[in-house]
Amino acid sequence: MVRPLLPVPGWMRGRGGQPEAYCHRAILDAIRYLVDNGIKWRAMPVDFPPWDRVYAFFRRWRDHVLVREFHDRLRARVREKLGRDAEPTAG
Repeated sequence: MVRPLLPVPGWMRGRGGQPEAYCHRAILDAIRYLVDNGIKWRAMPVDFPPWDRVYAFFRRWRDHVLVREFHDRLRARVREKLGRDAEPTAG
């Protein structure tokens, strides 16, 4: 659901560089944990990638408007599971 929105890393497109150290799933899980628990970036548990790497990905995705698209897709999915239209009608 979210994977098609994620940009393909430069090294996979032959632009050089090296593979990313953390998978996108771990980064997304860390961001979801942060939002769900209301913690600060620096308080990220050690089970996740380092906070500064998670924040760097978040900023990059936010700047490319991907965070909003993630949210919209997840909201639509929840609404459909509740038997409602994917898009809200109010407002």
